[in-house]
Order: sequence, then C-alpha cells, then structure tokens
Amino acid sequence: MITYAMSVTRSKVSAWVFLSVGLIVLSMNALAAETEEQGRVSVSTQSTRAERDNGFPGKTREDEFTALELAGDRVAAKGSLSRSKPVAQSMQAANADFWFYTADVELFNDHDRDGYYHGIDLLFDADTYFAVANVYAVVYLSLDGGPWNEYAATDDFTLFGASSEDDYVIVTELLSGYPSGSYDVLIELFDAYDNTFLASYGPDDTPELSFLPLEDADRDVADVPEVTVVNHHHGGGSTGAAFILVLALLVLRRLRGAPYA
Repeated sequence: MITYAMSVTRSKVSAWVFLSVGLIVLSMNALAAETEEQGRVSVSTQSTRAERDNGFPGKTREDEFTALELAGDRVAAKGSLSRSKPVAQSMQAANADFWFYTADVELFNDHDRDGYYHGIDLLFDADTYFAVANVYAVVYLSLDGGPWNEYAATDDFTLFGASSEDDYVIVTELLSGYPSGSYDVLIELFDAYDNTFLASYGPDDTPELSFLPLEDADRDVADVPEVTVVNHHHGGGSTGAAFILVLALLVLRRLRGAPYA
C-alpha cells in the first residue's frame, strides 16, 4: 500500500514537472513571437560631413517601425512614415534637377564576430542644378531582395548646387527587429516644402549599397565564457569538523549511560 502510494505520488510529481516545463517553453516562444511582431527599433545620428569632421555630435533620435516586411515585390518606397504631410503622388517620376553623385557605407559593431554588423555609417552626396534647395532623405533596407523597409529619415537640410561641402551622414544602430542576413540600402530624396519625390540611389546604382551583412543588436551578443569556481577545502577545516562530530557522539553516549570506548 505504501509503495503504491509513493509510486502514484512520484507519477503526479513527474507529470507536474513536465507540464510546467512545457508551459514555460510555450510562454517563451510566444514572448519571442510577440517581440518580433512588435516591430523594429533603430537609433540614428545625423549631420553634414563637415559638421562631423569638426566634432559636432549631430542630432540623435530613436525610431520605431512595424515588423520587417519579408514577402512581396521590391517596389518604389513610399516616403518617410515620420513626416506629418503625405508624400506627393508624383513621387514615381524623378526630378531631373536633382541627383545623387555618390554614396558610401561603412559597417561597424560585430560583437559576436559572426560577420554580421548592427551599425551602419551611411554617407551620401546629393546635388542639384539650383543654387540652394531644402530637402530631406529617407533610407530603407531590403532583406534578400524583399520589400523596402524604412529604417531612418533625416531632418531638413540644404543642398548647395553641385558642391561636395553638403555631404550628409546618417549613422544608425539597428537595435531590434532585423534578422541576420544580406541587406540592400536605398536612399530617397524629397523636397522639404511639399514632400515631392526628387531622386533615389540604391543597389542598382552602386555596389556600395548592396549585399550588406546586417543583424540587430539583440542578435549581436558576444559569447561570455563560463567561469568555473573551484572551492579548495583545507585539511584543517575538515579535521576540525570531524573532531566536533566525534566529540558530539561521545557526549551522546555518555548521556545514555554508555561507557567510554
């Protein structure tokens, strides 16, 4: 009877343990999926190249976007999601008075040394036939040829004709929502007055903006080596514990009336 009861109890305990572990695993998976659905987060610092070269810290802001779109055609982007006014519907046609001269990308921050970075240092030079023009830029990422996803946008800045003194820099850290993979970058230029699309520059224009190995900071975690703590017991301590135990047994035997051995 006692053996049967103990067996039943152990079975109930085992079932409870397996159920608890299963619930924990399901909860962790649900949390991971929910985190992925919550979208993307990036932090960007922007300035002209001249300002950065002179030590100006630039303007920093954190952007949050919907989850990365992975399926669908790679079509023209829609403009910045953070602008208050809608982008003009004529954005499909570029303005011949504006163009990009060049763009350059440097990747940084690969803490786990797997070849994927979560930092993007993007520099571009946009030009115009006008003496002065106020514009802003929106930049996008595409994973493995998928749809364009906005990851940063600039404030309004000024172009001075075809000068190289107005080069602009956007330094971004991808914090979450970007799986490891090969990304392309697209830059679009808009009129700061009415949001009219002006020009674009992407992987079809330069290899500098294609096949960039990226991932977010949540995935770029360096492995921390395990530290094993070895506790060395000294002989004196063990001898003292044994002596106390023997002494306690002798006292107990004496209290029971047993003679010394």
